Amino acid sequence: MKASALKVLAAAAFATLAASSAFAADMAPRYTKAPPPVVEVWTWDKFYVGLNGGYSWGRSDTSGTFYNALTSVQVSPTQSGIIHLDGWVFGGQVGKNWQFGNWVAGLEADGQWTGERGGRTFTCATPALGGPCNFLTFGPGFGVSPTSTFNQEIEWFATFRGRVGALVTPTALLYATGGLAVAGIKTDGVISAFTPAGAPTFVAWSHDHTRVGWVVGAGLEARLWGNWTGKIEGLYMDYGSFGGSATLATSNPPLRFDYNSKLTDVVARAAINYHFGGPVVAKY
Repeated sequence: MKASALKVLAAAAFATLAASSAFAADMAPRYTKAPPPVVEVWTWDKFYVGLNGGYSWGRSDTSGTFYNALTSVQVSPTQSGIIHLDGWVFGGQVGKNWQFGNWVAGLEADGQWTGERGGRTFTCATPALGGPCNFLTFGPGFGVSPTSTFNQEIEWFATFRGRVGALVTPTALLYATGGLAVAGIKTDGVISAFTPAGAPTFVAWSHDHTRVGWVVGAGLEARLWGNWTGKIEGLYMDYGSFGGSATLATSNPPLRFDYNSKLTDVVARAAINYHFGGPVVAKY
């Protein structure tokens, strides 16, 4: 009887020990392999749109000459000078970049509204006793020089450019740019003189020109946050030469005013762009 009791106690102890070992095995820590880290890599290979603003220093190298409108004889020396067409610019741009390692190439088009304007006065010099600009020998107009005011304004411009640049950091691009420039230029004024009877007379004139020229420049663009970048940029534009003519038929003699302008422009601006598409996701 005692032997049987001992056997029962031994079996119970063994079962308890086995259950404890199994429970301990279940409680042991289990290790799993961590997932690879995910890194977002910024890429310039995207379409983008944006807004810009800045200031412009236009330069109109302009000459003006008065002629007898009946005979086409020049009646006053040609006057020349520089008219500064300075003002603010504001507009938007759209473009596409392609990235090749540390190099980026792209195309960009922009349109600008401007406040660039300036002016001067041209004078048909008249001697004290009258002369080719004014035949009067008496009256209110005697010895008074006819004039033409001259105002010029770049109302808008647009550029269509290529860009190529190198990454100074993965998110900062230093680039050069160049291409086609188009501008809408308004030129107007008023010719004032006197009739044969000595009465004041005048005529207002206005011309609109659309000029096609070229543009070069450079800039720096960098990522700000998310899909947004900011840039600073300088451009030089040359619109070539153009001119026009206006006639005051009621003056004595009838006067024709001819002008010729060569127009260039320098623009400094800042811009912000939104790039479509997210960054490239790389797993290491």
